[in-house]
Amino acid sequence: MIRIIAGGKKNRAWLAEACGEYEKRLRKPYVLSWQFVDEAELEAKVTALSRDVLVVLLDERGELLTSPELAERLESAFEAGREVAFVLGGAFGHFSPALQARANLVLSLSKMVLPHQLCRLVLVEQLYRAQEINLGRPYHHA
Repeated sequence: MIRIIAGGKKNRAWLAEACGEYEKRLRKPYVLSWQFVDEAELEAKVTALSRDVLVVLLDERGELLTSPELAERLESAFEAGREVAFVLGGAFGHFSPALQARANLVLSLSKMVLPHQLCRLVLVEQLYRAQEINLGRPYHHA
């Protein structure tokens, strides 16, 4: 299972619809669980996660991975029996040193700054792409 812990408001209607198009195609272990939390509660929510959970912070200053590299990391986590949690900040998206220390990976979706609502959609599409790569399906043509 994949948790998406998002600081800030719930997905807007247009975003929920767009994300839903990808979510309905996801199968275990890529099934998503959304948790929307106030930005002030984000640190407590994430630091309370079990150490078995692979925590991925989305941050523009993070590591850039290709889609196949992300797919490989997710597959390794699932093979090890780990749950994965992607953490997105709110509108300003900055993470405290404690959150950065808890992260197993700090990941950038782009060298450009993206609005946090759009990051959610890009993430869901990349999770679907990772699933398809790991299943050997033709969705991803590199």
